[in-house]
Amino acid sequence: ILPLWWNDIWLNEGFARYMEYISVNATYPKLRVEDYLVDTCFAAIGRDSLNSSRPVSSAAESPTQIAEMFDTVSYNKGACVLHMLRHYLTDQVFQSGIVRYLRRYSYSNAHNQDLWDSLANTCSEEEFTSGEHCYSSRQAAKNAYLYAGEHLDLTTMMNTWTLQTGVPLVTVTRQGSRLLLKQERFLRTAHPSDPAWPSLQQGFLWHIPLTYRTDTSTSIHRHLMTTLTDSVDVGEEVGWVKVNVDMAGYYLVHYGSGWDNLIQLLKDNHTALSFMDRTHLIHNAFQLTTAGRLSLDKALDLIGYLRSESHTVPLLEGLGYLEAFYRMVERRDIPDVTQNLRTYILWYFRDVIDRQTWSDKGSVSERRLRSELLSLACHLGDLPCLKQAQRSFTHWLDSNSTLNLPADVVETVYSVGAQEDTGWASLLQTYTHSLSETHKRKILSALASSRDTNKLTRLLELGVEGEVIRTQDLDSLIVMVARNPRGHHLAWSYVQKYWSTLVDKFQLGSFSIRNIIIGTTAQFSSTEELTEVRVFFESIHEQASQLRVTEVAMDNIQKNILWLQRNLGTLRSWLDQQID
Repeated sequence: ILPLWWNDIWLNEGFARYMEYISVNATYPKLRVEDYLVDTCFAAIGRDSLNSSRPVSSAAESPTQIAEMFDTVSYNKGACVLHMLRHYLTDQVFQSGIVRYLRRYSYSNAHNQDLWDSLANTCSEEEFTSGEHCYSSRQAAKNAYLYAGEHLDLTTMMNTWTLQTGVPLVTVTRQGSRLLLKQERFLRTAHPSDPAWPSLQQGFLWHIPLTYRTDTSTSIHRHLMTTLTDSVDVGEEVGWVKVNVDMAGYYLVHYGSGWDNLIQLLKDNHTALSFMDRTHLIHNAFQLTTAGRLSLDKALDLIGYLRSESHTVPLLEGLGYLEAFYRMVERRDIPDVTQNLRTYILWYFRDVIDRQTWSDKGSVSERRLRSELLSLACHLGDLPCLKQAQRSFTHWLDSNSTLNLPADVVETVYSVGAQEDTGWASLLQTYTHSLSETHKRKILSALASSRDTNKLTRLLELGVEGEVIRTQDLDSLIVMVARNPRGHHLAWSYVQKYWSTLVDKFQLGSFSIRNIIIGTTAQFSSTEELTEVRVFFESIHEQASQLRVTEVAMDNIQKNILWLQRNLGTLRSWLDQQID
């Protein structure tokens, strides 16, 4: 089934992204891939919480606009909205609706409405009498939906998720036995105290299938929120409430003064919540911190329980934020905070770092943790990590580059080895001869981690020549160099210098051009850098005006600037306390 027009490309791509998880989970449950659906949704929220986002289904007229539709919103948000819908309708209703949709529209075209009609079982009298795919609307009304059995207005509900930009934030406040609810559009670059706030919120309303869990029962409570403010009765005796169970819903939750309660719960008994719920709390807290809605020390206190966390998903979520902060202050060259954060991470996660083996053993989750943790430890200059990586690299060199290193640690080993001239030269040589794409990518990443700017410049030159490093890998290379604290200004200068060459190599709205623009500017966090990027976009106005991604890039820098303004002082004093 293809969409009628490009504006609904999410019907293909969001669906395909979601089915990756469903189908692998059904065939290889041991891989536990559904644990990582949260990453897909977190990426969608990251984009959707910027003012420059777009609706899932939006107009696309020119070839450039059409190319840009193949983005985080179509793929990731599309998948997460379907995930929410499946949980709302129940598996059985969702599946039979999808079967009906596929039978009815196979080898033809469809648009949003056709999917909602198929899922809601409504159809014309004529289709009903042919009896193929449908019930009458009278029959549909009798279907036992989760919500009081009345017939669902699925179209109205789903239009709020596909025709409207953004992601909602639900603020919950306890008042006696009631839980007061308020919804608004969540934005990381704007604050309720900003003069523009009312206009940014104007007209936004979602139909949110809320779920929540409390400490007084094991069941999941459900409530459809269709107004800006609402309330539910949870009972006087309830101690804690966790909203958006297992993060099945595409919305964020702010607990106000209730965060203290949840911080305490995680400290005392974190397994009272599922690992998904723990991951979700970590994500929401740090997103609210970025938006200036929650103080950073609260979010940092929330992950204080991670020492006793045995599940890799929340562990990686918390670690991911600490690493992002580290890379930001490292790039901005703020020595005291950089040093204290390095000390804190290595001290706090010492046990879990020491437990990692330099091998490929374990489940997908365990292997992912090993790979990310050891990479970070070596980047932070952890001595045991550097020594082990250096040993492995020497063995690799001695074997004349034929030794197969464990896949989980090979990139870390290469990156440590690439810091020496001979190591870098050997890796470049191996890159030239290697036949494996995966292997080449890991080597390229290591080469781009060099602290020698001459080597980084040479890599970028090889990229533009297109012989040793092929054109198809050029966008990845530029982004890799940009991630290196020594290379982020280098990569950006390169993009400005070779802009017309890059547009000739890759088309304007292509993934590669978007990857380059976002990847090189995402590192910036000062007003000078924002001005520099704006001036460049103005100089290529004719092309930039066709691209939505230039707005996203500027929003990203603005977000980083605000993060430092709001949180650097708090991070500094929180770390001072911890280090003492």
